Amino acid sequence: MKKLICGIGESTILNEQILIKNYPFEPSCVYPEKALGAHDITAICYEAYPPQVRVKDEVIFVSRENYEALGEFTKSHQLKTYKATRNWDWLLEPYLDTEYTRETDERITVLLMENGISRKEIIKIRNEVQKQMLKYNFDTLLWDWTNLGLHDVLSAMRAKYSKARFKDFYHRAMEIELRGSE
Repeated sequence: MKKLICGIGESTILNEQILIKNYPFEPSCVYPEKALGAHDITAICYEAYPPQVRVKDEVIFVSRENYEALGEFTKSHQLKTYKATRNWDWLLEPYLDTEYTRETDERITVLLMENGISRKEIIKIRNEVQKQMLKYNFDTLLWDWTNLGLHDVLSAMRAKYSKARFKDFYHRAMEIELRGSE
């Protein structure tokens, strides 16, 4: 059970770089630690929780406590910002501790399709993660009823998969997360 839940590591925003330490996802370009210079960063998303730093085709989570420093870093280096998708939030909605109706499913399916995820792919993704997400949310007594997202699915699936299978899943999860991002 302990393997199902993990943090996002530690992040420190300095004048010229963002230091990431103890990052939990081994396939990441910042695992286990790395200093990201402004030139490494593709864009930053503030409205995501936690905030996201995009490095090429990968999302790196940064502590929400660094929100203001991240804003200053973005401005001083004239970095792009982007609007995060809610693709994983929507894909994982059936595993929240709340009622999931046919109407909710249809509304979410339309939103996912607008971001390039077909009905067939939605079913395939949910079939892959369902058992593990139920363990993650209920067996751990998390009982989240508001939001599960990319960090949650990565935490859950890293406990299930071998190193090689998780690496594949990690990259697929990033691609799904970034579909339709602005």
